[in-house]
Amino acid sequence: MKPPTKHRTLSTATLLLGALAAGTLALAPAAQAVEPTTATLSFDCGSYGSGEASLTATQDGTAATITVSTSTITAPIPISANSVESTLTLTKNGSGTTTFTGNANPAIPAGGAVSTGPLNGTVTAGDSLEASSLTVVVLGITATCNATSPQNPGPFVF
Repeated sequence: MKPPTKHRTLSTATLLLGALAAGTLALAPAAQAVEPTTATLSFDCGSYGSGEASLTATQDGTAATITVSTSTITAPIPISANSVESTLTLTKNGSGTTTFTGNANPAIPAGGAVSTGPLNGTVTAGDSLEASSLTVVVLGITATCNATSPQNPGPFVF
């Protein structure tokens, strides 16, 4: 019997590695995803005004983030990155509440719209979350915004 050729050995190794990789992918857990990934709703922020906000959600296992962007609250002066403290309160499964918090934000020029996030929270499979209020603290000034419409197209389902 002839010893295997170099070409035959490499081909066999390539096939074995390919089969191993395919088997590993088949056994990998399915990625968890939130639906929808974006939603809009209206907020009333009292003396700061009212308007629409856009929410973007992501999920990685039980960790989730939501980024909020709204032109309702504007910066009176330039705001440095990571200096806006925010708490987004959401109705959880129609009865309880949960919060997403953080102080991540891009640098905001004077007169620019306040954008905050990602705000961090914890979820479990099947959680249905709908924003009910947003509290933003900029330079020690607190703005509280209450939702005046349901999320469109609907709650985030994790």
